[in-house]
Amino acid sequence: MSTPRNPFTKTKAKAGEGEIVLTRLPPDKQVLTTFEYQYPLKLISPDPHKVTVTTPLTPNEETEVPVTTVFLLTYGGGLLAHDSINLTITLQPSTRLALLTQGSTKIFKADSTQHSQPGTLPTTQQRPPTTSQTLNVKVSPHSTLCYLPDPNQPYAYSIYEQRQTFYVDPFGSSSLLFLDWVSEGRSARGEHWTLTSWKGRNEVREFDESSKGRLLLRDSLLLFGDDLAAKTDKKGIMGTLVIYGPVWKHLAEFFMQQFQALPRIGAKTWQQTSTVEEGKGQQSFSMSSTGKQEQKQDSEVKGLLWTAAKVRGFVLVKFAAADVDGARLWLGQMLKREGSVEREFSHRALLCLR
Repeated sequence: MSTPRNPFTKTKAKAGEGEIVLTRLPPDKQVLTTFEYQYPLKLISPDPHKVTVTTPLTPNEETEVPVTTVFLLTYGGGLLAHDSINLTITLQPSTRLALLTQGSTKIFKADSTQHSQPGTLPTTQQRPPTTSQTLNVKVSPHSTLCYLPDPNQPYAYSIYEQRQTFYVDPFGSSSLLFLDWVSEGRSARGEHWTLTSWKGRNEVREFDESSKGRLLLRDSLLLFGDDLAAKTDKKGIMGTLVIYGPVWKHLAEFFMQQFQALPRIGAKTWQQTSTVEEGKGQQSFSMSSTGKQEQKQDSEVKGLLWTAAKVRGFVLVKFAAADVDGARLWLGQMLKREGSVEREFSHRALLCLR
C-alpha cells in the first residue's frame, strides 16, 4: 500500500488540498510519484494489481498492464459546511487509474442559524459558506481513467458546489470513464430533495499548456427551488455516465445499441433489428431473445428512465431511478453485461455498484 505523507505535518498546502501523480516506470512498474492530501480530504491506495488486456497499442496480442486504485475519502464520511476539497490528478502516459470511494459522500447541512427553508436558495447576504469540491484530472496519451464513485448524498438544508474538469489528449488516445450521480438525501428520515442548493459541473477539455484547452463537453446540473421532489417526478437519484476513448469504445457502442433497441414511444413490440447511424456509415445489430429479456428487466427497475447520446466522440448517458438501489442494480447489470470495466480494471472498479 502506498504511504502518503502525514496529513497533520506542517505544510504550505491549504486544508482540503490534494495531489496525485501516477507514473509508469520501465519496464512495467506503475508508481504514485506524488500522493499528498490535507484534512478533511483523505486518500488511500492499495498495492497495484495487474490485468491481462488487449491494448490499442497491441490490438493483436494480450499483455499485462498495471492498474492503480485510489480511494477518495473524507474524515467522518462527509463534508461539513465550510469544507472545501481541491484535488489535482495527473496520469502520466500509459498509466491506468481507478478512482473510487468507500461510500456515499454526505453533504451536511449549512449553518442552522443562517439556512432558509428546504429548497429555497438563500440570498447573497443570507448565504453561509458553501461546501465545495473541485477535481482537475489530466489524462495523458494512452492513459485510462475509470472514476466510479458512490453517489453524492446532500442532507436537508445543505449547500454544495462541485466542479470536475478532465483534460484529454487532443489526438484522442486518452480514455475516460466517469460517473456523477446525486441522491435525494436521507429518505429514511423523510428527506426527499430537501437540500437548499446543489450545483454540479463536469467539463472535458483538450489539454493545452498555454490555455484552458478547447472545450469538448460540458454537463451541468442545478438543483434548488420549491418542491424539488415534485419537479424530479419522485425520482430518488439522478446521474450521468460519460464514456470516451479507445479503451472504452466497445462500452460506448454497447450503451448506444441498448438505447436504440428500447421500444420507442407508442411501440407495441420489441424490434428484432435496429440500425445505428454512426458518422457516414451505418452499423447494424440484432437482439437475441436473451437480450430482449434483459432489456425488459432493465425497464422494470423501479422508476428507471435513461437516455444516451453521442456528442463529439463521447457517449453521454443520463439516468434517473426511484431509489439508489434501483440505479445501482440497472447500472451494475449494464456494466457487467458488457464487461469492459471488469476486463480492463478488474471487479474492484465496480465496488460502488454492489
